[in-house]
Amino acid sequence: MAPRKRITMHDHAAEASLFKRRALFTFVCVVILLSILVANLYHLQILSYKDYATRSNDNRIRVVPVAPSRGLIYDRHGKLLAENQPFYSLELIPEKIKDVPEVLRELSLVIPISADEQEDFLVSLKHHRRFKPLTLKNRLTEEQVALFSVNQHKFPGISVVAGLKRHYPYNSLMTHALGYVGRINDRDQAALRRSEQWKNYAATKDIGKLGIEKFYESLLHGKPGHLEEEVNNRGRTIRTLKSVAPQPGQDIYLTLDLKLQQKAMELLDGRRGSVVAIDPRDGGILALLSSPSYDPNLFVHGISSKAYNKLLSSKSKPLINRATQGQYAPASTVKPHLALLGLEAKTVTPKTRIWDPGFWQIPGVDRKYRDWKRWGHGWVDVTSALIHSCDTYFYDLAYKTGVDKIAEFMGPFGFGERTGVDIFEESAGIMPSKEWKRLRYNQPWYIGDTISVGIGQGYWTTTPLQLANAAAIMANKGRRFTPHLLKSIKDNTSKIDTPIDELAPIVLKNPENWDIVNKAMQDTAQKKRFKNAGYTAAMKTGTAQVISVAEDAKYDADAIAEHFRDNALVIAYAPYENPTIVLAVVLENAGWGGANAGPVAKALLDEYMLRDTLEPLQ
Repeated sequence: MAPRKRITMHDHAAEASLFKRRALFTFVCVVILLSILVANLYHLQILSYKDYATRSNDNRIRVVPVAPSRGLIYDRHGKLLAENQPFYSLELIPEKIKDVPEVLRELSLVIPISADEQEDFLVSLKHHRRFKPLTLKNRLTEEQVALFSVNQHKFPGISVVAGLKRHYPYNSLMTHALGYVGRINDRDQAALRRSEQWKNYAATKDIGKLGIEKFYESLLHGKPGHLEEEVNNRGRTIRTLKSVAPQPGQDIYLTLDLKLQQKAMELLDGRRGSVVAIDPRDGGILALLSSPSYDPNLFVHGISSKAYNKLLSSKSKPLINRATQGQYAPASTVKPHLALLGLEAKTVTPKTRIWDPGFWQIPGVDRKYRDWKRWGHGWVDVTSALIHSCDTYFYDLAYKTGVDKIAEFMGPFGFGERTGVDIFEESAGIMPSKEWKRLRYNQPWYIGDTISVGIGQGYWTTTPLQLANAAAIMANKGRRFTPHLLKSIKDNTSKIDTPIDELAPIVLKNPENWDIVNKAMQDTAQKKRFKNAGYTAAMKTGTAQVISVAEDAKYDADAIAEHFRDNALVIAYAPYENPTIVLAVVLENAGWGGANAGPVAKALLDEYMLRDTLEPLQ
């Protein structure tokens, strides 16, 4: 017999109550979710409308920075020294190319790209962000641009870019004064960020690296502009909405005299050395030449590793600015300053005489310090000692004065410290003292060290710029200026002369001492090279030993290596009565100062003083 089915009775009231509770819960959830949705819509559409509208426009509108044109550089007479020239270059975006070396090989069949250029590019690529364009080849000709344009469809990710690049029309003539511009590197970027100037370089690829270009970067660079472009979702430009033109950099005029600089380069003719000329009336630098030099245009477009290593390894060291960084023993060119010290300290008087037998000895010491004239000059006073450059007289003067007094007196003339010239590449030289030697070498100072300083040798070193500056102070009878290269600045409206930095003058107890020393320098010039010059001048020559010669040995230039031979130096100024130009010439390993540096100084003063009067000096 089959079992009976169990009959279950439904509680309809309970089920209805359960349904109502579930429906109410579902309704509350829906209301809450709708409330959240409405709240979000209110937040997006009302509260955050401006923010999201701005973001939308930012995605739709692209701001493209526009680089300013760099300010031009002129000499004191308005001759153009640095300009901007149009150029075409090939740029490559690495992330758009799968096999860069293969593409380079194919591209070289269309446009000549040497193996060295390809290698340099691949090295640069390793340290470059792949989404940013990188210059592959500079200075394309119009024919090369046309050839690439025809074949551009074969090379996605590579394009021709037009722009302006710095150009130096006189090539190596002004390199060490002007410097050059080059590509902005990581070090430059870090420096710009520290100075909060990075935003002004968004579209700029070059920056001043040396010389005037670096020192006055803030004036020359200008301010960038920008374009506001509407773009589609693929980033393609639809139209230009707004254009703000960049502000070009300011043009600057230098104190340099192009013709004088050209004459200096012609006279040095590639020899190692330097020429510095200063206008003593305001400290303006008329010529600043370091030889040998190099073409700065090589660095503007990116110098190859091979060419740079050649400059770097050259025995002539063309990369060094000898005018401001070369350190040379001043030799006899500082005897006028030492004579002035002797007169001012009353160590000697204009009538003080000593006997010069051709040597000098420290009392009680057998060693003899030789005069350049082995048989001596006989009886000499301060004037004849300067005219004939008597070493014996200045050995004795230094011994009686002491090195610390010498160092103290020479400080205001600028020895042993930077002049403050408006380029960064400058050395301080050395003005030795007892304290200096103790700090530098942890050694005591010996009397023999003082004797060497008495003729501008030993530890004493100076740059040609320091030497010219000290000579200018002598010619000015104590009036001092900071040497400078900037003469005036020109913007869109006017040309403004820069202020002159005049320093506190050197005041002597007896001002007549200036006249005694300067008159001796004039007599030196008139008795030697400037007797029939057509103008009055003053000068002092010097011959600096590069290596020491034994006490009883005779210097023989032919018997020693060329780079161990004496340096030739000269300081000169003209006209004597009211100087308008002061020169310092240094020729490395050239030998006798009067015979080798003297003719250079004479030719330069002739160029400046006797030039066509139709072109007045400014």
